Amino acid sequence: MDKYLVSARKYRPATFDSVVGQQALTTTLKNAIASGKLAHAYLFCGPRGVGKTTCARIFAKTINCLHPNEQGESCDQCESCIAFNEGRSYNIHELDAASNNSVEDIRQLIEQVQIPPQVGRYKVFIIDEVHMLSTAAFNAFLKTLEEPPAHAIFILATTEKHKILPTILSRCQIYDFNRMEVGDIVAHLKRVAEAEQVTYEEEALGVIARKADGGMRDALSIFDQVTSFADGNITYKKVIEDLNLLDDDYYFKITDQLLKPDIAGALLTLNEVLSNGFEAHNFISGLAAHFRNLLVAREPATLPLLEAVPSMRQRYQEQAQRCRPVFLYSALKRCNDCDLNYRVSRNKRLLVELTLIETAQATADDAPGCGPGPTKRLKPLFKTTEAAAQPRTTTTQTAAAAPKTAAPTPQPTAAPPTARPTAQTPAPAAPQPRPAGPAATRTAAPQRKTAHTLSIHLYQPAEEQPAAMQVAEDDVPESETPFDKNELYYQWYRFANSLPQEQSAMSARLKNMEPVLQENWHVETGVENQQVLQSAQALKNELLKYLRQQLRNGKITLEFRLLEASENKRAYSRQEQYAQMLQHSPALVRLAQALHLELS
Repeated sequence: MDKYLVSARKYRPATFDSVVGQQALTTTLKNAIASGKLAHAYLFCGPRGVGKTTCARIFAKTINCLHPNEQGESCDQCESCIAFNEGRSYNIHELDAASNNSVEDIRQLIEQVQIPPQVGRYKVFIIDEVHMLSTAAFNAFLKTLEEPPAHAIFILATTEKHKILPTILSRCQIYDFNRMEVGDIVAHLKRVAEAEQVTYEEEALGVIARKADGGMRDALSIFDQVTSFADGNITYKKVIEDLNLLDDDYYFKITDQLLKPDIAGALLTLNEVLSNGFEAHNFISGLAAHFRNLLVAREPATLPLLEAVPSMRQRYQEQAQRCRPVFLYSALKRCNDCDLNYRVSRNKRLLVELTLIETAQATADDAPGCGPGPTKRLKPLFKTTEAAAQPRTTTTQTAAAAPKTAAPTPQPTAAPPTARPTAQTPAPAAPQPRPAGPAATRTAAPQRKTAHTLSIHLYQPAEEQPAAMQVAEDDVPESETPFDKNELYYQWYRFANSLPQEQSAMSARLKNMEPVLQENWHVETGVENQQVLQSAQALKNELLKYLRQQLRNGKITLEFRLLEASENKRAYSRQEQYAQMLQHSPALVRLAQALHLELS
């Protein structure tokens, strides 16, 4: 029986062209060898299993080759190449810095550096996991690394570049190795499977590639494990079973259930996952990754971000077209929140179930873009009736708008909003035509009893205000149309917003006042001091006319008065707060005396 050799060693690249996924780095090294521009120190850094040590060995073999070809590759026929392939070359020395990290080890290395090569031109020292060297060992290595003999070349390899001293980094050419892409790993696994005469399913190799997380050595190790389990026939089901992974079919299934929405079905699917021995945390992490894949699969521009084999990519694209972007955004946010709160939650299963329920409800909700539900609209704060949507008019306007003979169609004018403005509602709707004739007169009074949807009125200069905002001297109605405090507040705010820029201070004061509606349509509001009272009195007539016109009530009266001392509430200072606490808490007084406390 021949000695078994794992795939990671058996199919280890022997030339630069056979290195997978690092084309830019291998091209740079080949060009440097061809041009003879070799540095005395290199640093290869990157994740595990991406070819750092392999490239270092190929580099060391190639620079010592006696007859390299035109492509910068070794000939594999000269004495130096044969010695390297047989593992008996004295020109290449490898040092494991994890177990040889002391100053004494570095001193022994420095002594070997002084001996010139017997065959070839260079002596290459490969120090693996160099970040494990102690600080003293690094310092002892500095001088030799900076000015080595002409025949010595150092290649340092590490997975944690940030742990290396800056003085070491400044003396090396740094090469950053990338994570392997899923497509590159799958292509290499296909070549290995064909060489080993192993049948496979492409989806199964894709699962192995994703499980390897960008490392070719890990992928080959998993490949050997699955090959033994599947007895030379690698299928998707066997890979899932052997690696104890959650089948992607569960994620596709539960996404379809959330889109329906089928909350009961989603909870049953979750229960099936948990019954198979998978943790809920792994499930929610996988579901978040699934939603992310659906998001990038929606657009051709982001499709390259999807690491999957073509068959799975097609499946993602089909389901992604049934998911609206806002639903995916919401689902990703909920899954991420669940992942963050999972460790601190006492009922972890309930947390995951609530996440699924909220995601399904987002599909059924009427938010725009979230599933098949209708478009969501903000609900008004006050209930409205059909009569409230009709513009009102006064008896005077009706009489003017209804001549004895046929009159042209009246031009539309802005219908004033009739609710207090807030910062959370949209701007007023487009102007509606004002109705004329006796019918409008009959409906004017009932409309005043209805509150309207809140609207925002932005400040405009007086000359740009709508016609409804301008107060005419002879346009004060004599009717007594009812109104409530909400409409009073709204028109009060509209008047404050309509003041010109030079009266911005008075506009702010009016907004801070609270008008009180009393009997017989009497409006009263308090002011803080005499100066504000004088300014308010100057605007009293204009404000009163404006309220009478907009509220269609000529019986309104207005009064400004000074607030009493008990009404004028102000914030206490820290000293006053402390005095109040001492006055109402004898225990605090004793504590302050015992500890000699004073308020600074």
